[in-house]
Amino acid sequence: MIAKVAFVFALALGCAKAVSVLSHGPLAVAHAPVALAHAPVALAPVGVEPYDPHPQYNFAYGVQDSLTGDVKAQQETRDGDVVHGSYSLIEPDGTKRVVEYTADSLNGFNAVVHKEPLTHPVAVAHAPVTVAHAPVAVAGPLLGHTTTLLH
Repeated sequence: MIAKVAFVFALALGCAKAVSVLSHGPLAVAHAPVALAHAPVALAPVGVEPYDPHPQYNFAYGVQDSLTGDVKAQQETRDGDVVHGSYSLIEPDGTKRVVEYTADSLNGFNAVVHKEPLTHPVAVAHAPVTVAHAPVAVAGPLLGHTTTLLH
């Protein structure tokens, strides 16, 4: 065991000497100065967004797509910090959902939801469905085997 430890120690010492023989003194590295020149950057003057202390708008839209059955509408009005509006859509169960909402700085956002039955169903066009079945191979009776039925 002592011989193994001595061998490993000698091997490590030999490697250390080999490294010290191969090592070099300090290296002097000098780089030439790098000259960087940037073109001047022209900045556009920063414009101040116009501020409207009392914004007002009205908008409305509606969709009635007979191909997909998509029926919906929305309207909204803003006067200062007060917004009133409503939207409606047809639910998958055929009812019409109507949401009426208001928002202001005093009460926040408030919505009231109503469900209404449709007075007439919305017609939806469906693409025809084609189904292709793979052929089924049926094996006949095995030769040499007979089936005995007992009643």
